[in-house]
Amino acid sequence: MNSAPTTEIEVDPHEPHWITGVAFPILVVLFAISQVSMGVAVYHGWYWVAVPLVLVTSHLMHGMLIGFHEATHGLLRKSRILNEIDGLIIGTLSIMSFSLYRAAHQLHHAYLASERDDELWPFIHPTMPRWWRVSAAILELTMGLFFTPFLFIRTFLREGSPIRNKKLRRRIWTEFAATAFVWAVVLSVIGNFHLWLYFVWLHLAPAWLAANMQSVRKYVEHVGLTGSTVNSSTRSIVTDGWMATFLNFTLLHEPYHGVHHWRSGLPHPELPRHAAALEPSTPEERPPFRSFGAAVYDMFINLADPRVGAQWRGVTVPTRQELARQALT
Repeated sequence: MNSAPTTEIEVDPHEPHWITGVAFPILVVLFAISQVSMGVAVYHGWYWVAVPLVLVTSHLMHGMLIGFHEATHGLLRKSRILNEIDGLIIGTLSIMSFSLYRAAHQLHHAYLASERDDELWPFIHPTMPRWWRVSAAILELTMGLFFTPFLFIRTFLREGSPIRNKKLRRRIWTEFAATAFVWAVVLSVIGNFHLWLYFVWLHLAPAWLAANMQSVRKYVEHVGLTGSTVNSSTRSIVTDGWMATFLNFTLLHEPYHGVHHWRSGLPHPELPRHAAALEPSTPEERPPFRSFGAAVYDMFINLADPRVGAQWRGVTVPTRQELARQALT
């Protein structure tokens, strides 16, 4: 079901603009401006202004969720303490344990697209009925605000959970308790001062859209790919132009997703410099997509039967560590 994204191309390294190094702080400032603007628009009843602001805010929230992902890799801030603080704040606002996301996401990197990659459940299980996989895709793409936390909580609570360290599990429970407390206080204040209208416009509506954007991006990165290597189990986008530059800036260069899986310790501004790693090296690998639209389309045509991983073809998927050893030899 996979269509070829493009003809064979040579993938040249891209040099990001110097400003990309402060992309996340800029996103935070823009988000604050959008929130203030939204509050003014709602106060005056200017909903014709509030609607486009919801779209802008949701995109910025999506970028901040990618910042949360960067924090789990310890790459959002140079200071480890500030990195943890940012991760905990974004996680609390997103109803997600920072420590749980980090632990589960490490498994995603270690066992990419295999049956041990819970982040891509249920698409990594060939025994999973098609109707259930399609239903899960519909839920995740339309209700990502709830489905994404469910995925990670499932990894944490399911029988045989790979997250076994007792100290880590206590920290995860503590973070969920703190999140519940914070949201109880926030919702109590909102209810006491009758601020529900502002809550819906400033947070709930854009957060709902941002979570769905996150799901779409995740699906573009992996769903529908049944390769056994990093490049054949990820979609990457390498393109030029001002729109691509803007999207890469606000998405913290996640479109270079294959590079991230090859070198997960690289800060996001460095990813374009390693675009050569996306060159096809096996017959099952394809060059990166030359436009965002082409990558989205390639994902979309696979939603009728969403699958991930070479196990669907009866091929054993090497772990990330095994791939690293292969690269060294």
